[in-house]
Amino acid sequence: MNALLSTSQIRRLFGYSIVARMPIATLSVGVLLHAQHLTGSFAAAGIAAAALAAGEGVGGPLLGRIADRRGQQTVLVAGAVGAAVALGLLAALPSGSPLVPIVVLSAVAGLCIPPVGACLRALLPGIVAPGDELQRAYAAEATGSELTWIAGPPLMLLAATAASTRIALLAGAAALLGATIGFALQPATRDWGPEPRAAGSRGGSLRSPAVRTLVAVLVAVGIVFGAVEVAVTVAATSLGSTAAAGPLLGVWGAGSLAGGALVSRRGGPRSGFGLAVLLLGMAVGHMALVATTSSAIAMAVVLALAGGTIAPTYASVNAMVESVAPAGTVTEAFAWLNTAVGMGAALGSAVGGALAAGHGAGPAFVFAGAAGLAAAMLALRCETTESPVADASAA
Repeated sequence: MNALLSTSQIRRLFGYSIVARMPIATLSVGVLLHAQHLTGSFAAAGIAAAALAAGEGVGGPLLGRIADRRGQQTVLVAGAVGAAVALGLLAALPSGSPLVPIVVLSAVAGLCIPPVGACLRALLPGIVAPGDELQRAYAAEATGSELTWIAGPPLMLLAATAASTRIALLAGAAALLGATIGFALQPATRDWGPEPRAAGSRGGSLRSPAVRTLVAVLVAVGIVFGAVEVAVTVAATSLGSTAAAGPLLGVWGAGSLAGGALVSRRGGPRSGFGLAVLLLGMAVGHMALVATTSSAIAMAVVLALAGGTIAPTYASVNAMVESVAPAGTVTEAFAWLNTAVGMGAALGSAVGGALAAGHGAGPAFVFAGAAGLAAAMLALRCETTESPVADASAA
């Protein structure tokens, strides 16, 4: 367990974490654009982007489990080096390259992406005072994570347009490598040691009923995200300006930033009931978008309000995971949450896209709201889920 850190040390740790996660947020766009440049096919590019996402979904929990057993520093550095090498090789492929090496390198890059966010969240209970201060730290972390997803993809698009997809991908790999190593060399990361596992316990974080419930909650939340992204794009197109989708999604992210900033000052819920209330607000807010499809201004206002629930939801879930994950599995548990959101977003995009293709944006927004309601109902189970500590000791 680390000693509590000074404000400047915590800010430095957060800073490295945000810079390291910024390129991670850009990689799906970067790989998509570069694969399209190499093959001339968006279909092939989509396969490469899917391979990246699949690799990250599998690799995140795996690397998190290794970090829980061996410590964070080696896993972070090895992952960053592996991802940077794979991305560098992908960037070096000549135009007209066959799809197989593109997909393989994309998948390897995804598998190796270091779980910087999960590692930071695992560190927080040991470097920040418990109670409201720790809750505010989780909220600040969620807000910083949201910032990477707002600013990252536009930066990748700018680099690809101003220079080339090759240079953009190499720049992302370099930033990922440098910032992750910087994060790994911080004393808090270097000195962090996992809690000992309970004697006789087997399996990872998912043996806890509470962790499984929170993973299911974030799968449903990911469905909200995927469906809304598709629906907003379809709605903007129907209004005559597909380009408006970008600013509208930016407003959505800005709302999340504002919500996260508010929670980071005042603290947020740390119970299943409190999380359910947040998720109910998420569901109602996104379902209300059905009434805005004829006005971009109205859609922007509702998106900002609905987005205000996103970062607080992450902060609440993260605070709960720290207290319910079985001893010695907390980093893996946080990594599973990232995977859950990615899985849900992929499902939400697929179903939302099918609904929007046949009936317009409205049904996709309804689907997003329904997923939010499902997440709220799942969150209520966190009140009565068996304690993971008891579960572990009984194993």
